[in-house]
Amino acid sequence: MPKGSSSSSNYGWGSSGYTVSNSGNNSSGNHYCSRGNSSGQSGYHYSNSDGSYYYSNPNGSTYYNSGDGYSNYTSPSGQSYTNSK
Repeated sequence: MPKGSSSSSNYGWGSSGYTVSNSGNNSSGNHYCSRGNSSGQSGYHYSNSDGSYYYSNPNGSTYYNSGDGYSNYTSPSGQSYTNSK
C-alpha cells in the first residue's frame, strides 16, 4: 500500500460494497470477475493460473501483482507506485 493511503479504503465501491455481475474461468484456469455497485459504477479483476492478478476499481485506481514479487498500484490521479523483488 503506498504511503498516505488508507488500508480501510474501499477503492470507490461505496458503503454498500459491490455485487458480482459476471464471472467465470477460461480453459487455461484464469478467472474473471466483473463487479458493480448501487451507484452504477463498475470494476473488474483477473486472477491468473500463474499467480498474477489485476484489479480495476471504480475510483480509477488499478492494481497488478505478478505473483512473483512485482506489483504496481496506480492511484485515481495517475500516480504509480511499484514494488519489485
